[in-house]
Amino acid sequence: MHTPAPYVETAFRKYLECGIFAYGFARARCDACGHDFLVAFSCKGRGVCPSCNTRRMVETAAHLSDHIFPKLPVRQWVLSLPKRLRYFLQNDPKALNTALRIFLRVILASLQAHCPSAVALDRKRVQLAACAFIHRFGSSLNRHVHFHICVVDGVFEAVDYHDSGEGSKVKFHALAHLSADAIAQVQNEAKRRIVRAFVKRGLLDSIDDEVMLLARHGGGFSVDASVCIAADDRAGLKRLLRYCARPPFAMERLHRKGQDHLLYHCPKPQSGGKQGDLILTPCEFIAKIAALVPPPRAHRHRYFGVLAPNSPLRAAVTAMAPMPVISPEVPPTSSDQEEQTNAKRSPARYLWAKLIARIYEVFPLLCLHCGGQMRLISFINDGAEIRTILDHIGVESSPPKISKARGPPLWDACDEAEPIDYFDNGADDDLGQHGPAEDVDQSVNW
Repeated sequence: MHTPAPYVETAFRKYLECGIFAYGFARARCDACGHDFLVAFSCKGRGVCPSCNTRRMVETAAHLSDHIFPKLPVRQWVLSLPKRLRYFLQNDPKALNTALRIFLRVILASLQAHCPSAVALDRKRVQLAACAFIHRFGSSLNRHVHFHICVVDGVFEAVDYHDSGEGSKVKFHALAHLSADAIAQVQNEAKRRIVRAFVKRGLLDSIDDEVMLLARHGGGFSVDASVCIAADDRAGLKRLLRYCARPPFAMERLHRKGQDHLLYHCPKPQSGGKQGDLILTPCEFIAKIAALVPPPRAHRHRYFGVLAPNSPLRAAVTAMAPMPVISPEVPPTSSDQEEQTNAKRSPARYLWAKLIARIYEVFPLLCLHCGGQMRLISFINDGAEIRTILDHIGVESSPPKISKARGPPLWDACDEAEPIDYFDNGADDDLGQHGPAEDVDQSVNW
């Protein structure tokens, strides 16, 4: 069996500490009636924890829709490459960057060609506004490196103050129409450039160049640009951005099947038209998730064109982005006031209460007893204080026991051995991880 990288083991160990009160928590209190409750710390992982992945997805979509993308039409471009090239994209960051940048240059050329007011402009004067999401996974828990790129439907031109009557630094040229033939042309041009770039880097032979370019049905290359969000549809843009920033797997598709198997529902059928559902043992499911954990210091999304961090036009373009509208059901908190007074706080950082309100449409810092405003009053991370508080309120103060890794089974005695119930956390053996004896109620009065 393939040995996972050290960062994969770290991600799983951090996940086992996520939401456990014994590893620390925050305390929220209502000033009106004195009601309080505890909030356990999260692991903030990127590949294993469903809760942290959802928070990161919502935070990314909120930041892009509120502070980055201007109120203009946005189109999603999806590029899938043949399996022969996915190996290089998975293991060679330079090859991945080369394929992504070639695809973006082809998109820019197509957008300029279909903008009537920008056709005659110099290629160096026009830029696109794009945010690229690098997906290293497929819908069936498989390794599949491909790109989801959200691009403003048009090009931007740098304009000097003296030439612009309104004093703007950037001018937008809207896209007139993008036909299916234009998308097919983008696919053919991207395929030709990417294949020849891989041949130039020595990753493919010259014979492979001719074979892949002459292959039918795109030769494994696929470009889709059918999803376009209107300028005033900000809710649709948030849904699209959440889809692009989604985690490798979804918990709502995972179900228990029998005593020792899991069923993972796949929305797309497998090759050959077979049913897309996967029947896995818990160890097989963990092995698939471990292969999809993103490497450290690898960005999940990147900015290009006028949205690039070093672009002189970024400030002018992002200034056209609408700011979030605070719902009247969400009262301003003291943390909000501190956030407004702290000028150094990044707009990409959202308070956890606002993120929960965006997901569940319920503000979490409202008292369930009197409806007053609750606030975080302390963060408990000292071991002695944690045990004292949890013992006082009757909550388990010791973390769940993590059993040692088991060796390979004795294949000769498999037929005679009793089946192992992977889900029996309350058993008294050393084969499974012991969980809490009963559910913990976080709404605890002190």
